[in-house]
Amino acid sequence: MKTALICGVSGQDGAYLSKLLLDKGYQVYGGSRDAQSSNFENLNRLGVLELVKLVSISVHDFRSVLQVIMKVKPDEIYNLAGQSSVALSFEQPVETLESISVGTLSLLEAIRFSGLPIKLYNAGSSECFGNAIEAVDENTAFRPRSPYGVAKATAFWEVANYREAYKIFACTGILFNHESPLRKERFVTKKIIAAACRIAKGSNERLVLGNINIWRDWGWAPEYVEAMWLMLQQSEPEDFVIATGETISLKDFIIIAFEYLNLDWTKYVSFDDSLFRPTDIEKGLANPQKANNKLKWKAKIKSRNLIELLIDSELNSKYL
Repeated sequence: MKTALICGVSGQDGAYLSKLLLDKGYQVYGGSRDAQSSNFENLNRLGVLELVKLVSISVHDFRSVLQVIMKVKPDEIYNLAGQSSVALSFEQPVETLESISVGTLSLLEAIRFSGLPIKLYNAGSSECFGNAIEAVDENTAFRPRSPYGVAKATAFWEVANYREAYKIFACTGILFNHESPLRKERFVTKKIIAAACRIAKGSNERLVLGNINIWRDWGWAPEYVEAMWLMLQQSEPEDFVIATGETISLKDFIIIAFEYLNLDWTKYVSFDDSLFRPTDIEKGLANPQKANNKLKWKAKIKSRNLIELLIDSELNSKYL
């Protein structure tokens, strides 16, 4: 039986990854800053809360990380911890950089110090790339346009450095946007889906948004956590872009969602300039061919199917 430690287990990806690993027969430890009082609602929604062994770990604190690693002795560590909102990173840039870059460095250094043969997965982000003129892959230069993107780029190079310098099995999954019913409403996709469903049920509210002329590659989170696991099953550690390869505009996302509910989106959506970010990525284009070839991973659920799944889940209160 393999043992996995998931840092940031309470989030969307942490919950789906927990379920995946448990289904594969792993012993799963879920790390959170305060395991006694943290909200593990997502684990509960997926029916796995009682099966995950919860541990308190502060990834900012090297001593805390080392203590947990020496106690648990995991075969695999999944670093999903850190501030996860691009919009919030403009309001809390210091917290964002510290939670992501210092947390990643603590894990790497603790693995090195422990001497244990631990494999590390690090959660990267497409935000590292910035605007894409053409589809990006693992060799595309980073040009981040948010504090969040800067923090993720920093963590990426920390992982690459420890892999090269100390031969640690550490890799980064450069994941493009991936959604699920577990998303919080601070994420624009969830905000749109939740509001559209309430309006379909009779609410007279308006959906207030910022810039909808952005293009993103949106995928299905339960599929993306499988790619994380596959990266740690390879003979050599490598970084991978994980995406569907299909990009649509946020405006099209809105249109598809409202049309699925037989609504005219123009009657319910208004705009607020204050919701625009200081800098934003206009278009995200991805080439996940390396993951297709080496991991044998390919996204099955793309934009329209994803939106329909999210709406059906929201209307029926199901967590898929």
